[in-house]
Amino acid sequence: MGSGQNNVLAGTGEAEALVANQPHWYAIQTRARHEKRIGNDLEERGIHSFVPTLREAHKWSDRTKVVEVPLFSCYVFVNMVASAERRLEVLKTAGVFQFVRVNGQPAPIPDAQIESIQTVLANKLPISACGFIQIGQKVRIRGGSLDGVEGILTASKGGHKLVITVDLLQQSVEVTVEGYTVEAI
Repeated sequence: MGSGQNNVLAGTGEAEALVANQPHWYAIQTRARHEKRIGNDLEERGIHSFVPTLREAHKWSDRTKVVEVPLFSCYVFVNMVASAERRLEVLKTAGVFQFVRVNGQPAPIPDAQIESIQTVLANKLPISACGFIQIGQKVRIRGGSLDGVEGILTASKGGHKLVITVDLLQQSVEVTVEGYTVEAI
């Protein structure tokens, strides 16, 4: 290949190839209650994995015990170059079902999202799993003095707000919902 062809490649596909050869975070779907074991198995194979966990008190008839449970049930995160060989190695791990995909391809997760979860866990901040809620979605507040109040979740400089609308009057009010548990309706 001549030097002219190298320049053409450098201008088009080489940058994409460099990105493709960089490790990214991916989510894999796993068998329920096997996340930690699968994470350990992947690490033994040289595949960096992350299983975020939280501590919960589980109560039985005779005792209460604090146990570590996965933050995202049935999912493990892996950081790897998604070559066909590496993906196959992950998929051969017992209990792994599939990569989470978009348009048929394993979908990379932005590093910042995983790093944010790792930071929160490292600082031992109180956390709990919640459903995915988007700005603009109809939600209901659970607990506290606003228990049962419904509205549309919005974002502003001051944090998240709940917009309550009186359709007939075509008027709305908003209330700050920081510190409240919010669930999607």
